[in-house]
Amino acid sequence: MADGPKDGPVVVLLHGFPEFWYGWRSQMEPLAAAGFRVIVPDQRGYNQSSKPAGIASYALPQLVSDVIAIADQLGQQRIFLAGHDWGAAVAWSVALFFPQRVAKLAVLNVPHPSVMRRYLMTQPRQMLKSWYMFFFQLPWLPEALFSAFNFGIGARSLVHSSRPGTFSSEDLEQYRVAWSQPGALTAMINWYRALFRSRAKFSDRTVRVPTRILWGERDAFLLPEMARESLRYCTDAELFTFADASHWLQHEEPARVSESLIEFFRR
Repeated sequence: MADGPKDGPVVVLLHGFPEFWYGWRSQMEPLAAAGFRVIVPDQRGYNQSSKPAGIASYALPQLVSDVIAIADQLGQQRIFLAGHDWGAAVAWSVALFFPQRVAKLAVLNVPHPSVMRRYLMTQPRQMLKSWYMFFFQLPWLPEALFSAFNFGIGARSLVHSSRPGTFSSEDLEQYRVAWSQPGALTAMINWYRALFRSRAKFSDRTVRVPTRILWGERDAFLLPEMARESLRYCTDAELFTFADASHWLQHEEPARVSESLIEFFRR
């Protein structure tokens, strides 16, 4: 999806699991009205995007290459980049692999890759919160459970981990349509399978582009201290926390997130 003036500075917004472009719908119009050309792709494997076969097709270098391909197709040497959840993991990685292509980086509720790996391997509280990542390593069973009863588990995971009223029945129907696209569910879960099978090798783990971290402190999946830890891996970064928001920050605080992105990218 795209919005805003075709000659405006390009902002690419990357969604996470189990969403698709729709997860950024509340930010598209405000950013466009502020003069930005807003690009919100379905990431590889999701909804209407291509779904290459094999787990290796969903390793981080391939996901990063998709973002660079978008910038190249638009003729943009540098883009403003924002991501949430898995989209934030990809955005961090784009800034690490290709810092010269990112003007500014905004990440929502996912820490720097080094912080995520360390906490996932050494912190029992984070291991418990990330139990589903280990479950997703199994073949076929995660897809079967996620899709059972008209994607009931997928819908409940959104509703139960967010503030009451965040996801309407109409929203959930949009997600069900996206999840039911042929091959989508396996492709989505393959992101997690690829993460456990291949490790991205960064020559430099320091993010050297201006970075803003936005973090809902009531995240059911990630410990809030990881946001502060991530600042140590950046040369120029700031953290804004939202005390009453969950993992689904841009859904629960759409105006504040939009305002923060506009102010940061304009500055």
